Amino acid sequence: MAADLPYKPRPGEIPTDPGVYRFRDAQGRVLYVGKAKNLRQRLSNYFAPLRTLHERTRRMVTTAASVEWTVVPTDVDSLQLEYMWIKEFDPPFNVRYKDDKSYPFLAITLADEAPRVIVTRNRRIPGAKYFGPYPKVWAVHDTIDLMIKVFPIRTCSDASYRKAMQTGRPCFPGQIGKCGGPCSMTVTIAEHRAMVDDFIAFMEGGDERFTRDLTRRMHEASAAMDYESAAKYRDQLASIDAVLGRSALVLPQDEDADLFGIAEDELSAAIQHFVIRGGRVRGVRASTLDKEIDISGADLIDQILQRVYGEASGEQVPRRVLVPTLPDDAAELEEWLRERRGKKVEIAVAQRGQRAELMRNATLNAQQALIRHKTRRSSDYTSRTQALNDLQEALGLAEAPLRIECYDISHLSGTNVVASMVVFEDGLPRKDQYRSFNIAETTDDTDSMHQVLTRRLAYLDAPEQAAAEADPQIGDDGEELVVTERRRPRFAYPPQLLIVDGGKPQVEAAARALREAGRTDIGLCGIAKRLEELWLPGDDYPVILPRTSEALYLVQRLRDEAHRFAITHQRKRRKRDITSILGEVPGLGAARIKALLRHFGSVAALRRAGSEEIQEVQGIGPALAEAIRAHLAGTGPVPTGARTGAVEPAESVPAGDAASSSTG
Repeated sequence: MAADLPYKPRPGEIPTDPGVYRFRDAQGRVLYVGKAKNLRQRLSNYFAPLRTLHERTRRMVTTAASVEWTVVPTDVDSLQLEYMWIKEFDPPFNVRYKDDKSYPFLAITLADEAPRVIVTRNRRIPGAKYFGPYPKVWAVHDTIDLMIKVFPIRTCSDASYRKAMQTGRPCFPGQIGKCGGPCSMTVTIAEHRAMVDDFIAFMEGGDERFTRDLTRRMHEASAAMDYESAAKYRDQLASIDAVLGRSALVLPQDEDADLFGIAEDELSAAIQHFVIRGGRVRGVRASTLDKEIDISGADLIDQILQRVYGEASGEQVPRRVLVPTLPDDAAELEEWLRERRGKKVEIAVAQRGQRAELMRNATLNAQQALIRHKTRRSSDYTSRTQALNDLQEALGLAEAPLRIECYDISHLSGTNVVASMVVFEDGLPRKDQYRSFNIAETTDDTDSMHQVLTRRLAYLDAPEQAAAEADPQIGDDGEELVVTERRRPRFAYPPQLLIVDGGKPQVEAAARALREAGRTDIGLCGIAKRLEELWLPGDDYPVILPRTSEALYLVQRLRDEAHRFAITHQRKRRKRDITSILGEVPGLGAARIKALLRHFGSVAALRRAGSEEIQEVQGIGPALAEAIRAHLAGTGPVPTGARTGAVEPAESVPAGDAASSSTG
């Protein structure tokens, strides 16, 4: 299979030195840039048999027409060169970042004769000192308004400053008390520079010194009965307290760090970047990225750090970077960051204490951002229309699938087997039409899928009946008749597309159910979760939707919703079964049943336990444990009667239960 790649280098041709490699297509466009400590070892992974490669990696190497590499002296040099080439060529198979450009910064223009404070989104002002980013632009303006009451530095424009200094008349903001620069004619350039230094020191975390100093001055003025000055110092203290209240102290006051919380799935990732200076969260930046080829969590962090600090220098690089997982080349990254900062930089994992708590908070924000990123397109009418049209084209359907049903099978170690059916119409969920199915006996997931679809298809109207009911009924006089009989239930409406959670085996089982039901008017596909690929019945190769495809987001959302709904029903079944059976044991009350349920999770697991294991549950003694064991031994298999079309309300399911679902 590796021979299918004609550009594969000859054995021994690839060096074992560190370096950077590029895959190019037939037109010379760079498709992917990567680095390696050992080029031969890394590139050999791409030229393994194609069947062993991740689907998206396989797509990259088969799209490419050549590979080239550049040897560098050290691993740190490979970091530099990789970053440079990614910025230069923007390869389509590297991760694609989508920074939130709406976040503004507070900047001090230190290169000016009289530095001023401004709100800007431009990170390239020469000599500027930046604070932030801030979530909202009004938050920056509020901070400036409070800060200039304590540190009255320049806020006027450069034109106003030049005019004031030439004419000797204060600038207009200075006349109304909004500018305290030399242009206000109240301070000298040197005195103003000292205030700017105090402003920066405060924003970098040196707030205790200013609070103590203002408090001392306020008390001295009050003791001297200079109440006007005391009131001025009091107001300045209130402004400082207001600024500090916007930024909670989360780490020790000498802590300068950047913390990255990350949430990811197979195709996308969301990053929450917390900027911590002086122990306080001074800014938050959110970004998302799309992953085109398979990439591990450690490699993802490597790419993120390169992206964030690639053009940073000096104090823009903190002395500590906190990440959820250490990248493989953490030592080289630390050296790379040290060159940019000019001082030592540590990359560490937030494992305990306040750092771990802050990491959990950042990760939670990243998870929510990832959900918003994935569902934003689904909430837009234009995007939904595009998704349905793309899905129609990719699957070769006769019409856009306005009604889609998705199915998932869930069980716990082969017990309490259930299935879910979720319905989307016009790209939106119809939760009132969700259904759950109990499966009494089954051999495996494919048999379960066949059973469920056979039962579901039996409820559909015949195609000719559905067509007849879709047309208005016309009387002999040509007038449309008013039909007073009850409309057919929504469960009888045929979908345009069925999606099953699984790969080729599940799709073939579903196709067999469609053939047996005589339904040739319904499309079918399966989504394999690991590779996010769509399988069609009878095809040897899957359909790969582009990572940014609206259709892929829709299918993923359907799959995730079916998975969630199946887990919900399966958990209810499990709890109901164990409660009903254990309730028959004399002396076993509701509290002890709850404890057994929490400890063992299912009747099947409890049935396999010995008397000693049952006694480990609080409140269960030797006699009661033996009674439980004897009762379960005499009950036999747990009865689970089949129930078709039972409606279950949609409710959230903890992420920890996801392992209970079997998707094939």
